[in-house]
Amino acid sequence: MNTRTRKSLTAAAVASALVLPLAACASGDSGGSSRPENEIHVMVYGDATNKVEQQMVDTFNATSDVKVVLDTIPGADYQQKLQTIIDTNAAPDVFFNWGGGSIEPFVDADLLLPLDDFIAEDPQLKDAFLPAVFNSAVIDGKSYGIPMRGTQPVMLFHNKQVLADAGIEAPQTWDELLAAVETLKAQGVTPIALGGADQWPTLMWYQYAFDRVAGPELFESALAGDTDVWDSAESHEALDKLSELIDAGAFGTNFDSVKFTDGGSPALLRTGKAAFELMGSWNYSTHYDVDAAWTDANLGYTAFPAIEGGKGDAANITGNTNNFYSVLAKTRYPDAVRDFLKLMYSDEFVEAQLAIGNLPTTTNTEQFLDQAASPEYAAFQFDLVKNAPHFQMSWDQAYPPAAGTPLKIAVQQFFSGQIDADGFIQAMKSLPASR
Repeated sequence: MNTRTRKSLTAAAVASALVLPLAACASGDSGGSSRPENEIHVMVYGDATNKVEQQMVDTFNATSDVKVVLDTIPGADYQQKLQTIIDTNAAPDVFFNWGGGSIEPFVDADLLLPLDDFIAEDPQLKDAFLPAVFNSAVIDGKSYGIPMRGTQPVMLFHNKQVLADAGIEAPQTWDELLAAVETLKAQGVTPIALGGADQWPTLMWYQYAFDRVAGPELFESALAGDTDVWDSAESHEALDKLSELIDAGAFGTNFDSVKFTDGGSPALLRTGKAAFELMGSWNYSTHYDVDAAWTDANLGYTAFPAIEGGKGDAANITGNTNNFYSVLAKTRYPDAVRDFLKLMYSDEFVEAQLAIGNLPTTTNTEQFLDQAASPEYAAFQFDLVKNAPHFQMSWDQAYPPAAGTPLKIAVQQFFSGQIDADGFIQAMKSLPASR
């Protein structure tokens, strides 16, 4: 979790050590104070989207006396690196995040600069973005993030050629998915690529299974502190559905040794060794960056299948409402930071993001859809988001960072058979609630 994106979040050592470094921040030196004058650092998650971020930096630096330096951190290492340096002189002035629970500890530690004064000076820093997206980084009534990159719904991608060779179509229901699994196994194809070693790709299956079976209310109640919902009939049913898919051999046998972040699971899909992959919308740019011709010809996509009899609307989606730029409270050059953030609603930004398959959340995005790398894909995403009755934030971003590691361990252990449903439910009931 990119672009989740979106996207390894909290490493075990970071989660256990979170409280101490943040507590020390109040007395730390200002971020970047040991750096050269007239320089600000922007730290981003390293993936195929970085080319647009570098373009925005180049555009800004062409006219600014204060120069932006882009610090790109490999995705698998991003959150651990951020937690390690956030209270040191190496801290970035601006950093990539997922809003919501991912930045709450930084707000609580007074590390972040509220952006309301920036917005008062330039209302477009708020008004140019879709309200539901912008508000994902509003905490205690204050704004702490400006949307960047784009909205990232999770969808079911497929290799068109593999499906055609097997004589099947993209499944619209859970039963159709199970049937496709059996057909693909008979063809000697791993039905579903899964980067289980990253853990967060596995979590995506839980998010949709629970939403389709129980609706969004179960997770919202758990996040608010009612952990008993994890032991509800709907929770057990969702876990039964997942077990059904796992036991059918949908993911093969070595998914826990495969990663998305090193290109492993996308390669399985692209080379025809697997038929499907559940992934955030950044998967398009991931493939396009490696093989644009294959992506144009063979990358298919559809919404997550409906589960018959479930309480969740089949049009609900999960994923990242957006990524955000947040600002360190002690940045030396707030005016330069403010002006850099204005580029996030510029036409240049919107067009550049669409060109690599991302979907920005500015209020004028729709008028640029025909300029996207794939107008069809851009329109599909746009309609998916626009028509969704509910857009559930990824669980590992909705929960505070301290919950990240135990959450993903429970997810991995249930999927691999190390714990049963009761073990998973107990682990989820033990997670710290969002404040």
